Amino acid sequence: MFKMVLAALVAMTAVQAHAGKAAKSLLTPKNHTLVLIDHQPQMAFATRSIDIAELRNNTTGLAKSAKVFGVPTILTTVAEKSFSGPIFPEIQAVFPDQKPIDRTTMNTWEDSRVTDKVKEYGKKKLVIAALWTEVCGVGPVLSAIEEGYDVYFVVDASGGVTNVAHDAAVTRMTQAGAHPITWIQYLLELQRDWARGETYNAVTSIVKEHGGGYGLGIIYAKEMFGAKEGKK
Repeated sequence: MFKMVLAALVAMTAVQAHAGKAAKSLLTPKNHTLVLIDHQPQMAFATRSIDIAELRNNTTGLAKSAKVFGVPTILTTVAEKSFSGPIFPEIQAVFPDQKPIDRTTMNTWEDSRVTDKVKEYGKKKLVIAALWTEVCGVGPVLSAIEEGYDVYFVVDASGGVTNVAHDAAVTRMTQAGAHPITWIQYLLELQRDWARGETYNAVTSIVKEHGGGYGLGIIYAKEMFGAKEGKK
């Protein structure tokens, strides 16, 4: 009897000592490419599904998140010089040396310069944010899925001309197999463990600047009692 109890205790200890494996569907810094599509003034003027200040904040937080983790990022615009204007300056500031790929196609996926770059990076997961959701989001998302890519769409770094247009487009993409996510979800999914000290300060800095109440909470906790996530 004693041996049976001892064996059970050993088995329980072994189970507790081995953490479970992270799902393969989770994003990591090395398994995907980020594509930011048409975050430009003319596109933003007609966006109604999200406040423009919030959109700019969220997209900048998303861009900074990718930069911190070294995620390959593609910037693309449509008719920059003749109609839509330059990419949001705060996004360009995150990637100062990268010139956005300027297209005539509404569907980014139909521009070979973009797809060539995606293939060059060699990642089978894509994270996409776009203006507008119902045009410049739907086109590349559905196209990439049909070519075998696993696609994640950042719903709060994108926007449509109406709430109905945005929501219908997200539903259509989700039904086709895309995964809707938010920019903070993206950031924290890449960090995953607060013990990863090499990115801890950069991640919390992004949250403090762009994370609204969550960021304010981090500022408060640090200033009031020196709190630090991941510290036991």
